[in-house]
Amino acid sequence: MARIAGVNIPNQKRVPIGLTYIHGIGRTTAMQICTRIGLPPERRVHELTDDEVLRVRELIDREYTVEGDLRRLVAMNIKRLMDLGCYRGLRHRKGLPVRGQRTHTNARTRKGPARPIAGKKK
Repeated sequence: MARIAGVNIPNQKRVPIGLTYIHGIGRTTAMQICTRIGLPPERRVHELTDDEVLRVRELIDREYTVEGDLRRLVAMNIKRLMDLGCYRGLRHRKGLPVRGQRTHTNARTRKGPARPIAGKKK
């Protein structure tokens, strides 16, 4: 099992799909990594040599922000917005949708499960 950026990559997956298990690497970035290193996208993770795994690991460490560093960066950006007190920061603070979605109905992912209001029945 290959370990890249602190994540165990599943052996039976193709390399571009396996790389997406790393937080901060999606399908497009994974394909770019494969082409830059010269790996055919059909190769499976368990077919990689130690040298190829090392090249992938070094490329990701050198050029991409992934896993803990990326999570920390996103959290700091959100905290900065909240400290500024701007509109987006207030929406984050209240746990409401940030990007202009409606909240009269829907928005259950951000607001949590619906809570009954006492005395509303009529």
